[in-house]
Amino acid sequence: MLGQNLGHYRIIERVGAGGMGVVYRAWDERLERDVAIKVLPAGVLADDDMRARFRKEAMALSRLNHPNVATIHDFNTESSVDFLAMEYIPGVTLAAMTRPEALPVPEIIRLGRQVAEALEAAHEQGLVHRDLKPGNIMVTPKGLVKLLDFGLAKLLRPSGPADRTLSLASAESFSGTLAYMAPEQLAGRRIDQRTDIHALGIVLYEMATGRKLFPQESPSQIVEAILHTRPEAPRKLNPRIPEALERVILKCLEKEPDERYASARELLSDLKTAESGDMAGLIAGKPGRAPRPSWGRRPAFLGGGLALGLAGLIFVLNIGGVRGLLAGRTAPGGVQSLAVLPLKDLSQNPDQAWFADGITDSLITELGRVGSLRVTSSTSVGRYKKTGETLPQIAKELNVEMIVEGSVLRSGDRVRITAKLIHPSDERQLWGRTFERNVGDVLALQSEMAADITKQIGVRLSEEAQLQLAKRRTVNPLAVDAYLKGVFSGDPEHFAQAVRIDPDFALAYTKIASSYFYAGLFGDIAPREAFSKMKAAALKALEKDDTLGEAHGFLAVAWLHNDLNWAEAEKEFKRAFVLNPSLAQIHHLYAHYLMAMNRTDESMSEIKLAEQLDPFSWDQSQCFGWHCLFTKGYDDAVMMALDGVRSNPDNSWAHVILGWAYEQKSMIKEAVAEFQSAIAQWKNGSIPLAGLGHAFGVSGREKEAREVLARLLEMSKRIYVPAYDVAVVHMGLGERDQALEWLAKAYEERSGFLVYIKCDRRFDALHSDPRFESLLKRVGLPLASIREEHASGD
Repeated sequence: MLGQNLGHYRIIERVGAGGMGVVYRAWDERLERDVAIKVLPAGVLADDDMRARFRKEAMALSRLNHPNVATIHDFNTESSVDFLAMEYIPGVTLAAMTRPEALPVPEIIRLGRQVAEALEAAHEQGLVHRDLKPGNIMVTPKGLVKLLDFGLAKLLRPSGPADRTLSLASAESFSGTLAYMAPEQLAGRRIDQRTDIHALGIVLYEMATGRKLFPQESPSQIVEAILHTRPEAPRKLNPRIPEALERVILKCLEKEPDERYASARELLSDLKTAESGDMAGLIAGKPGRAPRPSWGRRPAFLGGGLALGLAGLIFVLNIGGVRGLLAGRTAPGGVQSLAVLPLKDLSQNPDQAWFADGITDSLITELGRVGSLRVTSSTSVGRYKKTGETLPQIAKELNVEMIVEGSVLRSGDRVRITAKLIHPSDERQLWGRTFERNVGDVLALQSEMAADITKQIGVRLSEEAQLQLAKRRTVNPLAVDAYLKGVFSGDPEHFAQAVRIDPDFALAYTKIASSYFYAGLFGDIAPREAFSKMKAAALKALEKDDTLGEAHGFLAVAWLHNDLNWAEAEKEFKRAFVLNPSLAQIHHLYAHYLMAMNRTDESMSEIKLAEQLDPFSWDQSQCFGWHCLFTKGYDDAVMMALDGVRSNPDNSWAHVILGWAYEQKSMIKEAVAEFQSAIAQWKNGSIPLAGLGHAFGVSGREKEAREVLARLLEMSKRIYVPAYDVAVVHMGLGERDQALEWLAKAYEERSGFLVYIKCDRRFDALHSDPRFESLLKRVGLPLASIREEHASGD
């Protein structure tokens, strides 16, 4: 066609071809400009009716005016040739820029943002691309992205039943774009804007890794992978990718549309956040850091489908009498639930992000001290730091009646905080106030704000609550800074610095207690040392301020793990809840206590309360999966752990729980794979290593089990390895005497998981051994359930 005319367009050169037609550069002789002419495949518009419909819809697409979308100028037919005239865009397609090398991270985010902006504009007009892929993304020499062929996939596909059901055979006919289809496209389900988001996730994945998401050869293999295969984590292929960007990509790639971003606006918000680096302190772990179990850390802010689904399941089944329990907590009149959204940092200084986040966390803690008020945890509200969701949407997702939002502006040692109380259903402001103080007075200011807010929502404070809120003191400003940096990052060294600066800083001692607990539980520090230091820090915090519910909570776990004093532990747990019923983390730990005591219904109720307070924390769902192992609900444990792994493939704790569950289901091959995944992610982790050794042992692979045992013993010469984990491997080998010897050592050293030993199914074979009963008695655990097992023959 070179040199010929189509209407007033003179064809100059052929620039490309694909399933949607052949593309030429042409000269518009009427308007004297270059255009792109797309000649549609012969016969695709079978008759005049179809041609008229195509023209109408093409003109509707031409009204999509956005700098990142190639504009459609005209549709016409000349000498039986159907063609579109479009904006001519010099440059290269993204397909030519990616494989075989990954792009630099700033480039990935810059290009991804532009595509997301184009999708946002189109989706607002009800337009869905349906065929987004690197070949349809043009990048100009100046780096501007232009989306091509917007909406043509729909225009060129026949209407009717064939449009609604895409069989494997018809999928093969789309082989050029099959690898970018979403599961709902292949299954013939409803297609909407989330289908484009899935395709953009694939594009981001390929830019980040330099590899195809679905490298399979045959269409049938690609279809199977799209429907059922979990993507390999991008950071495994390219460790330079920040965790924040990986989470964005994986959320786009969820198999179910409801679990992806609900809109391009949401996706764009997270891409902007990843680009600015603000996510680094909000997401557990940093690029290159080995993942660890997240108990006690700031969990990743995930989509809430799993957590909310779990909440609904427990509520509907009324596990542990949850409905009655929740009803019993509801006070007549006033507001019973509230969320504080992340306060905006008006300084716009990324280096100060820790300050606004720390203030938000502090205000949440203060409001939680109001006994009749359920206040959502900071780990769950953190996902709304930058979001396009409306206040009614946020309130519905968090299941709260009121929202507090505001801003923070710091200048030197002066801080100005503006807060507003909003009724989310109609976004009506009920109260607003600006506070200004020195940095040293900012924590006392949080108490003043909390008192004001509770007054506005009709909550009457008890005398004890009034005393608590009035007890805050001025703190050295440098100590406040160190404390808030610790709250933001989770690094315990900041809390240690805070108490060195101000030895009377009670809140900082509480955080130190928390860090020692998790270090002792997971074996980072010898537990005798860790738990005794935890107890000392908790007692020091209470010496300075005995109204701190969280400090009572960590004193409870100190009584439990350090002293094996179950009565004192429960007493401190209950005192913590009197002082602050909204401590999700402490409810979580109390659920473990109740599980170990075989008080299953109460334990499930505590899990529910923790989940209510922190609905978007995957900690809570993994906790539920762990509890399911205790009650022999292995299928439920698998489901919860799989959701955790799918949401975050680097979630080593989810891999461990999944491995334990698979082993109990005699799925040894799968269990071994999960333990190996956890070992790869958890540096010097003895827990997954012991799980692997036990799985080898029970499956008859003695040589491999003994190699794991030798590895643990060799590790113990360099770092602390819990005796409990060595006992686990001996149990796998069927060596009960050696297992009991190591359990005796675990008792002496207070191995972190010793108090949960009766819940650990790997030690079930010891339940009839008098030496095991003696150990349980020394630990302080009830023997009744074990004797009931013996009597029933279970």
